[in-house]
Amino acid sequence: MGEKRTPSGFLLKQRAFLKLYLITLTEQERLYGLKILDLLRQEFKPYGYRPNHSEVYKALHDLIEDGILQQVKRKKEGMKYQEVVYYRFADGGYEKAKRYKRQLKAELDRCAALIRKAIEDNFS
Repeated sequence: MGEKRTPSGFLLKQRAFLKLYLITLTEQERLYGLKILDLLRQEFKPYGYRPNHSEVYKALHDLIEDGILQQVKRKKEGMKYQEVVYYRFADGGYEKAKRYKRQLKAELDRCAALIRKAIEDNFS
């Protein structure tokens, strides 16, 4: 993961958006893939956004490759043999996550300003 995010010139990419939420959910210890997917779908349903399974897992895998998260297998509660893959911060990953969130905050502020300008210019 590079030190500085380069703005895309338009709006934030879906993968970056999902990675931001995955970091926040990991901070809140909501840690396994399908639960994360369900939470994201529930949170964004009022806005007409429904992240798909593959994009969420691609974002999780990016965060693992970036050294931010790691996978941990645990037995599923109440199940003798079934394992669930949980996600937690890797060693040094929390500092990388905080840096990524700061970078994305600047990008989100830029995107919000762009959307506000479009609304003001076209609907005022």
